[in-house]
Amino acid sequence: MNDARTAWGWGLASVDEQDVTLDVTYPEPQLGPVPDEHDRPAHHFAALATDTADARGVRRVPVFVVSQLDEPIRDATDAYLRLHLLSMRLAKPNSLNLEGMFDKLANVVWTNYGPFAVPGFAEHRLALEAQIMRASAMPCPGVHVMSIDKIPRMVDYVVPTGVRIGDANRVRLGAYLSPGTTVMHAGFVNFNAGTLGTSMVEGRISQGVVVGDGSDIGGGASTMGTLSGGGKLRNSIGEHSLVGANAGIGISLGDHCVVEAGLYVTAGTKITVIDKAKRAAGIPLDVVKGADLSGKDNILFIRNSVTGAIEARGRSKGIELNAQLHRN
Repeated sequence: MNDARTAWGWGLASVDEQDVTLDVTYPEPQLGPVPDEHDRPAHHFAALATDTADARGVRRVPVFVVSQLDEPIRDATDAYLRLHLLSMRLAKPNSLNLEGMFDKLANVVWTNYGPFAVPGFAEHRLALEAQIMRASAMPCPGVHVMSIDKIPRMVDYVVPTGVRIGDANRVRLGAYLSPGTTVMHAGFVNFNAGTLGTSMVEGRISQGVVVGDGSDIGGGASTMGTLSGGGKLRNSIGEHSLVGANAGIGISLGDHCVVEAGLYVTAGTKITVIDKAKRAAGIPLDVVKGADLSGKDNILFIRNSVTGAIEARGRSKGIELNAQLHRN
C-alpha cells in the first residue's frame, strides 16, 4: 500500500439550494503528491454536471480535492474522499485522521433517487414524483427513503471485488472489506472498520474495530467501538478467532481465541484464569480483569455452567472457516 500522506482526485458533488454539499462520488482517487494543474487527468463529468437544480433541489458539480491525511478534515468533500479511500482499500482503518468528520457532513435523506436535503424534502419529493409521471406517462414507483444519516451505504459509491454483502444497507461508506469477506444479512460494518482478510461477519463490526484473517463474528455478536462511549481505545480481533452468537467484546482478541455464545467480555469483567497445574496442586487460581487478557492469543472465554464464573482457558489452535464459502 502507498504510504503517502496526501490524497487527491476529481469528484462529482451533489449540492443543495443552500450550497451545502450532500455527497461526493470519487471514481478514481489517488494517493501521493498532487500533480501540477496541467498534468492532472481531466474529469469526465460533463454529461452529469448540472448548472441548475433538479427536482430534488440538487445540482451536480465537479470538484478537484486534495486531502492532507494526517490533518483534521477540512470540509465535506475532504470527508468523502477519505471515506472512499477506506472502502477502495487504499487506506486501512485507523490510518487516517477523521477528526471533525461529523461536523463537516450534512444530515441527508438517502433515497432510491439519490440524496435530498432534509429541509424542503416533502416538496421536492412531490416535485420529483410528478416529473417522473409526466416523463413516463406511467404511475411513479415513488421516492423511497432508505435512511436519514450523515454517511451513506457503501455500495452506492464503492463496490469492492471479492466480497459478498447480504444487505447493502448495513455496510456504510468507509468500511474496509478485504477479499474473501462475507457480510451476512444481519451483519453490520461501520466506517473506519472492517476485515483484513477472509472473514465471516454475521454480527456487528463497530467503528475503529478491525478483524483479522480467518475470523468469524457470529450472529448477533457485538464488538465495542469508539463512538458510543466516547472512548479512545480501539479494539481488534486477531486471526482465526470467533466471537460466538450473541456474544460481545469490549477488549481485543488475539489470534486463535474464542468467546462462547452469549458471553460479553469487557475490560472490567472478572475472569478466572484456568491453570491445570495450579488446580492440581491446590493453589488458588488467578482472577484478573478482562483488560489484563486483551490482545493475548490462544484463549477460550467461557462461562462455567455450574458456578457461573467467567473463565479463560487455553486453546491449542484457532477456528477454520469454510474455504469454499468464502471464495467470492
